[in-house]
Amino acid sequence: MYRGFPGTVLCGTKYDKVSYPTEGASSVTPMASVVGPVGEAVCDDADPFRLRLLDGLATSIGERGYRATTVADIVRHARTSKRTFYDQFAGKEQCFLELLHADNEKLGQSIRAAVDPEADWHLQIRQAVEAYVKNIESRPAITLSWIRELPSLGDAARPVQRRGLQLLTSLLIDLSASPGFRRADLPPLTAPLAVILLGGLRELTALAVEDGRAVRSIVQPAVDASVALLGPRH
Repeated sequence: MYRGFPGTVLCGTKYDKVSYPTEGASSVTPMASVVGPVGEAVCDDADPFRLRLLDGLATSIGERGYRATTVADIVRHARTSKRTFYDQFAGKEQCFLELLHADNEKLGQSIRAAVDPEADWHLQIRQAVEAYVKNIESRPAITLSWIRELPSLGDAARPVQRRGLQLLTSLLIDLSASPGFRRADLPPLTAPLAVILLGGLRELTALAVEDGRAVRSIVQPAVDASVALLGPRH
């Protein structure tokens, strides 16, 4: 659920419509059923109230940032009550962690769907970077909160950080093993190089958002760095 995609929830590789119920009795959805292992998506069998609250948090982060957001802000945007919020989440932090997990899933799926594995490897890199930037442009505040604010949560953030890193490094390794890369006799990206590439890309993204520059300005530097890391290695 994200601002700009009202009433939708990530499931598989598409957005599925969710019919929001009116306020009333709601059952608690365990976090594990929405935030699953790496590679699982957030699906539409999750409690609709929970999805409304995630959407409300995403909207508030876009307006005020995570730190300034309160539970009152979340339920106001979700058009529900604090009682419903605490039926679903232990607090703002748990809601934030779940939102970022879903956001990372959406990013990975968007990139995978955009890349043609049969294309020339240079083109595949550009397709992946363009998909990354398009995704970030749709919710820069959430991306910035992932990069800057998530680490401040300490140990509570580590599972989400590790799952996110594992998901995206695995994605890059898989993409670099495609037919287009094999035709160029290029070996798949190693895990350490994937981590370096992701770390640099996220910092470049954060600087662009913080400086008020268009996220699209990072496309060419990101393509150049990716070509350098993914290209012939001696």
